[in-house]
Amino acid sequence: MATQFRPTSPHLSVWRFTLTMTMSILHRILGIGLYLGTILFVLWLGAAALGQEEFEMVQGFFGYPIIQIGLFLYTWTLFHHMAGGIKHFVWDTGAGFDPAGREIITVATLVFSVTATVLVWALLVWF
Repeated sequence: MATQFRPTSPHLSVWRFTLTMTMSILHRILGIGLYLGTILFVLWLGAAALGQEEFEMVQGFFGYPIIQIGLFLYTWTLFHHMAGGIKHFVWDTGAGFDPAGREIITVATLVFSVTATVLVWALLVWF
């Protein structure tokens, strides 16, 4: 039996992985994190509305290190999505589409989201 030639899709060999592509994929993955973090936020708000005992119980739950890490990542996800929205707003004006501009604004969103997260946690949680 002769083997039949089956062409493969050229997109995997033509495109190179870029920073904007990586950030786009990361943006979608972090969207799942937004859902999970929002559940924790609603839990915290609900406990605060129910009373002191429920609020202290949820505060104790939020004190676990794994939950603290999750809340830190949730904060970073919020700032990352906010910076991504601003980035797309700038792109909607037609600015920053050249290769250097795309890379600069993409790195700027990363730097902003990490810096804002660390600042918020430093001001509101750690100190």
